[in-house]
Amino acid sequence: MPGAQLKHKYEQLCDGLRSLGKPLIAYSGGVDSAFLAWAAHQVLHKDMLAVIADSPSLARAQLNDATLFAREQQIPLKVVTTSELDDADYVRNDASRCFHCKDELFTVMERFRAENGFSSIAYGVNMDDQGDFRPGQAAAQQHHVAAPLRDAHLTKADIRELARDAGLRVWDKAASACLSSRIEYGRPATREVLATVEQGEDALRALGFRQFRVRHHGEIVRIEIARDEIHNALTPEMAARFTQIFKGLGFKFVTLDLEGFRSGSMNDLLSLEMLRGGR
Repeated sequence: MPGAQLKHKYEQLCDGLRSLGKPLIAYSGGVDSAFLAWAAHQVLHKDMLAVIADSPSLARAQLNDATLFAREQQIPLKVVTTSELDDADYVRNDASRCFHCKDELFTVMERFRAENGFSSIAYGVNMDDQGDFRPGQAAAQQHHVAAPLRDAHLTKADIRELARDAGLRVWDKAASACLSSRIEYGRPATREVLATVEQGEDALRALGFRQFRVRHHGEIVRIEIARDEIHNALTPEMAARFTQIFKGLGFKFVTLDLEGFRSGSMNDLLSLEMLRGGR
């Protein structure tokens, strides 16, 4: 059971959700947004709606699992279509890409909110996200999107503990992000490149890996696998499978990153000037 401090944070979250009236919850199926949608449903019942954005930057496996979780928990869900790939600023894939993605999402959600009688929009940023490079938070601020998890001072570890205590199967779900985050900055985020990344990650999942990224560097693919799983990748047999899979997807060189999986590792390649310009 959660301790007294964590229970207090959860009570703060519930109070924050009640203050939103009838909110839309930006939902991706990751542990943060899934827990937020679940908590909103517990508190507000039918006076809330989870909204997931469908586009080529969302992997089919992620969309299917997010839809399944909402159905399991009887959370009202709306799938909307976003068109970030029609935005040249997004496709350019510089350090502000996430700003343009979230700007498109919240624009679509704001239109839906106004047309369907909802009073607010909330998303699943948490306390730990404050120290990372996340241009999407600037878009959320511009659209006046609420951040109930952050306002309740909930960390990622807190959210996982609360989700586990609630019996939510996503409590230990591996970190996920849109497919565009796998593409090196400056390389256009096209439908074809996104499809290549998705096919590569589907293949790694079929091989039994749980937490990984396929990083697209043009002719080179850089495969990141969680450190507790990487020993399974360090065999001649697996090297041959990786080579077959990724050369079949059009890469000339297939590499395994010996540092293992790191969320947001593409940001390590950004210069200070690019970070400052990334909103």
